[in-house]
Order: sequence, then C-alpha cells, then structure tokens
Amino acid sequence: MAASPLPTTYRSFRRTAGIATQDSPLSIEPATEPTPSSSSLGAHDVLLRTHAVSLNFRDVAMLHGRYPMPVASRGVPTSDCAAEVIAVGSAVTKFQVGDRVSPVIGLKYLTGEEEGSIFEQLLGGDIDGVLREYAVFEDRVLVRLPGHLSYEEASTIPIAGLTAWTALKSGTLFDKKKSALLQGTGGVSMFALLLSLAGGITPIITSSSDEKLAAIKKLGPAGAVLGYNYKTNPDQSAAVKALVPRGVDVVINNRGPPSIPQDIDALTNAGTVSLVGFLEGVTADWDPSVLLGLIGKNANIVGIACGTKIDFENVNKFIEEKKIRLEPLIDRVFAFDDSKAAFEYLYSGKHVGKVVIKL
Repeated sequence: MAASPLPTTYRSFRRTAGIATQDSPLSIEPATEPTPSSSSLGAHDVLLRTHAVSLNFRDVAMLHGRYPMPVASRGVPTSDCAAEVIAVGSAVTKFQVGDRVSPVIGLKYLTGEEEGSIFEQLLGGDIDGVLREYAVFEDRVLVRLPGHLSYEEASTIPIAGLTAWTALKSGTLFDKKKSALLQGTGGVSMFALLLSLAGGITPIITSSSDEKLAAIKKLGPAGAVLGYNYKTNPDQSAAVKALVPRGVDVVINNRGPPSIPQDIDALTNAGTVSLVGFLEGVTADWDPSVLLGLIGKNANIVGIACGTKIDFENVNKFIEEKKIRLEPLIDRVFAFDDSKAAFEYLYSGKHVGKVVIKL
C-alpha cells in the first residue's frame, strides 16, 4: 500500500530532440509525466520517490556527442539516485515503504554472469533514467543504501562509488594495502580516495590546480594523501615515482586510451590499470608494442564497467562498516529546477567530486 496520496502527475527532465554532436550539443528540458498508481504495480514492482540525483560525465557526454553507447531520443537522463520506497507490489518481500534504495545502472548486469552486451538497458542511456520525481523498478534491481548517509551523499554511490570500488578491487588493493594513482578530481577519483583512506591504501591524486590538491590532501591525516599537478608535471611516470619509487599497484584510468603507455610505465610489478573512463577521447596514436610492457611487469589492464549488483551491495556494506561520510565528495548541490545549470556546471570541469541535484 502507498505511504500517502500521490499527485496525478510529476516533474521530470528529458533530453531535447535531435542528434548530439560536439558542434551542436543537445540540452535538457522539463517535462510532465503521469504518476504510476500503487494499484497498477506489478507483483515485483517498487514505486520510488527520488530525493537526490548525482551526475556523471556520461550524462553530459550524451548531450555533446561524446558517449560511445546507445542513447534513447528524448530520454530521461541520469542513472544515480537515492530514493524512498513509496509503494510495493504484492510479491515484494525485501523492501518496505520508507526504505532508502537505489537502482543499479545496468538492469541486465546483476551478477556479472549474464549473456550478451552489458551496455544494454543502462539507466539514463538507452532507457529512461532517474532525473524525475517518481519511478518504478523491479525489486531485483534495487539495492539498500547505507543508513548513516544523507540522500545527497548516498546518491553518489551508484556509479562513482561502485566504479571506484571495483577498480580498486580489481587490483586486490584491499589485500595488498599499497598505492593507487587516481587521475583527476572527478567523482570516481574522489570516491576512490575516500575508500583508499578507509582501507589503508595510499592514494595519489592528480589535478591541474595546486589549490585543489592542497584542499584534497586535508581529507586525510598529514602525509596520507599524495598528489601532483599534471600541468606542471606532465610526465606521469616520473611524477608518480618521485612520490612512490616502486610505482603504484593500480592506476584508475579516467583519461582513456591516450594515457595507457604512461599508466603501464607508472605501475609496479603485478600492477593493474583499471580503465574506467574516456575524458581524453576513445582513440590514441601510440604504438601497440607498448602493451608488451605488461609482460615485463606481469601487469594487466582491466576494463571496469561500473560493477554488478553484488559489488554495489558490497561497497555499501564497506561504507557502512567503516562509517565513511561522503560529504567531501559533494562539490555543489543544485535545486531540481536548476538541473540544466547543474549539467552545464559539470561539463565546465570546475567541480571537485560530485555534482548533486536535490529534489
């Protein structure tokens, strides 16, 4: 049964019509949608009220023709939210009204053993996302959120938190407890920094701003967070090894293929490059023989497609057990009506960490 009477319509944002290119980007615009009734829910459906949405680079990349996967025309953008259960179907047993939950980004990718492309049915991409006041999802794609976090904090976990967790785990860093290079100060890097500090890993973060670096280093005890300015120190390998002479155990690559040669060079033996992003594009001009450097170091490159539902549950458990607060991740919170400005701010690159929209 529903917790309270629902409005007949609700507000959302949708992408504007057309084909996005870098020269002719799309935007987002408000829309009005019919509110699902509790009586219309399927047996395993859960009706959610969205309280907070956090943005990722993919959300703005879609508007600027920089997203390499399918995008639904006029779709509801964004994938990451923290929501409240408002009503449940007759067969739902895991969740009840009032629970705080989030859907997984990939509705087909729950265990990691699914057949076919994992880039189908991605929230905010080829199917409607969560930049809307209400949404219905099957209970199987929902995950309970850590209880000590605000809605705004919890909204940052689904992509940034899960990707950071999976990227660190791919290098078994929580067993080694050694070092990680985090490229840039976006959401994944900042989330990886907080997870690293809680897990005993030495994070090395990069920025083009000395002021940003100074502020970020204050998030941990003195000397716990290392970093360097990649504008004044463009040689990544030299900059990393000046801080950690043995090299790092994992590079969380947000830059994409262009930095792979530098990433391999920055690794220690048996290290891992976790490829998570494409901020510098999806092509590169380096010689493929660079990859032979992986043999010399017994190292590897792992593609990180965010993570599974199981990974999502595990990172939530880690955050709750370690009582990690995520306020330091949040650069700025926008009102729902100002969603377009939030997208523009994220694309400007002026943020440090996550941009959040509060509904």
